[in-house]
Amino acid sequence: MLVVGVLCFCAAVAAGVAALWLLSRPASEDPVQKVMRSLVPTQLAAAVMLAVGGAVAVFTEPGTAMLVVIVCVIGAVGTVGAGSWQSAKSLARIGARSAESTAACGRTCATCTLSCSESESVAG
Repeated sequence: MLVVGVLCFCAAVAAGVAALWLLSRPASEDPVQKVMRSLVPTQLAAAVMLAVGGAVAVFTEPGTAMLVVIVCVIGAVGTVGAGSWQSAKSLARIGARSAESTAACGRTCATCTLSCSESESVAG
């Protein structure tokens, strides 16, 4: 169980470092970067779960430790998976909205600007 505990600790450190690296980067207007930053809480939660699993694996009897490690690993993978799914859905919604707005305006900035200003002057 010592090997399993060390592996859990290594995975926890990797997840925590990835989350902290994303937090240390400056905020960006890029939707992909925003989505990546939104994964930070799930990565930190997974790091905590894996660290707990590692601690239990090292300091508890093997029968109990194996069950707790399995639950912690499944929980960590499920948490990151659910967070990634939600972030991907959010990015898809953002992409769909921007695609709709460019399709409505003729796909060029000049066309959109001219058509919007012309429609306002005709309506007004």
